[in-house]
Amino acid sequence: MSSESTPDGGMPVDRPAGNAGPPDADDVESGDGPGIREHPRYHQIFPVLGDAELDRIRRFGTLSRYAKGELLYRAGSLCPGMFVLLSGKIRIVGRDGLGHERLIHTYTLRGEFTSDVSQLSNKPAVVDAHVVEDVEVLLVRPDGLRALMIGEAELGEKIMRALILRRVWVIESGQGVVLLGEAGNPRLLALQGFLRRNGFPSTVLDAEQDAEAIALLEHVTPQADDFPLAVCPDGTVLRNPDAGQLASCLGLIPEFDPTHIYDVAIVGAGPAGLAAAVYGASEGLSVAVFDCRAPGGQAGTSSRIENYLGFPTGITGQALAGRAFVQAQKFGAHIGIPCEVKALYCDRQPFVVELANDKRVTARTVVIATGAEYRRPVVDGLAQFEGCGVYYWATPLEARLCRKEPVLLVGGGNSAGQAAVFLASHAEHVHMFIRGASLEHSMSRYLIERVTSLPNLTLHTRTELTSLEGDARLERVHYRGAGGMEASVAIHHLFVFIGAEPNTGWLDTCGVSVDTKGFVITCTGAEGSPLMPLQTSVAGIFAIGDVRSGSTKRVASAVGEGAAVVSQIHSFLAERQGERAVH
Repeated sequence: MSSESTPDGGMPVDRPAGNAGPPDADDVESGDGPGIREHPRYHQIFPVLGDAELDRIRRFGTLSRYAKGELLYRAGSLCPGMFVLLSGKIRIVGRDGLGHERLIHTYTLRGEFTSDVSQLSNKPAVVDAHVVEDVEVLLVRPDGLRALMIGEAELGEKIMRALILRRVWVIESGQGVVLLGEAGNPRLLALQGFLRRNGFPSTVLDAEQDAEAIALLEHVTPQADDFPLAVCPDGTVLRNPDAGQLASCLGLIPEFDPTHIYDVAIVGAGPAGLAAAVYGASEGLSVAVFDCRAPGGQAGTSSRIENYLGFPTGITGQALAGRAFVQAQKFGAHIGIPCEVKALYCDRQPFVVELANDKRVTARTVVIATGAEYRRPVVDGLAQFEGCGVYYWATPLEARLCRKEPVLLVGGGNSAGQAAVFLASHAEHVHMFIRGASLEHSMSRYLIERVTSLPNLTLHTRTELTSLEGDARLERVHYRGAGGMEASVAIHHLFVFIGAEPNTGWLDTCGVSVDTKGFVITCTGAEGSPLMPLQTSVAGIFAIGDVRSGSTKRVASAVGEGAAVVSQIHSFLAERQGERAVH
């Protein structure tokens, strides 16, 4: 095996012999991978367009031909666009970083089309596309695909649904990144969560139990601090990477043109930021969006949102965020995730947004939508167990860890109630600690009724944590109950939902006014702000969602502010345009 290091700091790994090409056509007569034919939405995943629909697509694409044996695109590399088949045969193969290949689908019918939702944002492909018979196609590049979605709404809906469902299928099939580590490793959980929330397929191998993982470890000889390992689709092995390093290896971090001036830069891709991106981009603004983690913010980790308008049966935070993320890309918003914003410079126009990698993006206006970060209680031993017993969200990853074990949840707000309901369906028992006498003043009525009706949940009022103890993992929680009684309980899983603190430290370089708790103050009277209630103390800088002082901490309110801020941006830009015309 070569010891040459890759530009990303990883190391190439030998691929198993005999896996260089796609599965032989003679081996798979059906043209589909295992299980896909039985999928209840098969015909929506792989629809066939009629001749009239093909005619409508022609103005968005170019006629192209490829010979047998060519590779249209490869997992981990940029895909040129969506290929609409006119004749020939294209085989789609899923491939992971260890070289394993799995047939997904073979396109043989005139009117079938390749690719998935990553094409809207020009992100790397997650599968390989092999030409197995000479093909003639219409190649619709990302810009043309977005124009098609908008210009041909009915046809665009059919294509969009297929692209989204294909990515879901690939994620469920388990191709993509291979993660190796010990089950429950907090750094492994963090990488799993990052990939899951960003919709990137992955497979997890137990470094102590899985035979293939053990064989790989004999080649790369990692040290204890190297875990978890991540094997990217191109075979690069990363040792204990953070989310940014993994994203770089996967090609997820976009390049922003340093010479382009955006109409608006939105910092934060929670419900407020994504709403501003959707409405801004759909109204013709040039939009850049940055988030250091994943779409959805804190709402993206919610197991179920049941009081959001239009979803009577509820919707998970990740599903809501995923739809909004795709919607923003459909209208042309340029989204950078993970891209952490380090500083904002607003002493001149255009404003300058500085990223953690020292690159800079300029914009005529800026929307602060960074929300808030999880509040950590002052409890001895808390930091020691974060990720290995202490969690600030409850997703399926954490639920699997505590299956059929008792858990402790601290907090009495809506987020705590949603988490309690979700965890109760997995854990043996849920103990819920609140400092007050009841949930009446902190939780919505429907959640109170649901929480208090759970047979395996016990509500402990007037109770607070005092300390945690354990060695490699959390073992015991100490608390103070009603009347000052000191006690402890053996618990391996503690979920903390006690509110959040504003994420505004990066604004120090700009001088935006904040209140005593750090939330951004809006409607301060600067330059006509009574007409712009979401404008901050700096003209052209706006704040929306949870980060704004006095905002209602609800998803619907955040989305409403994201929509409302766009009209105020238009007013600001029009005013500045008028000033330039006068001078």
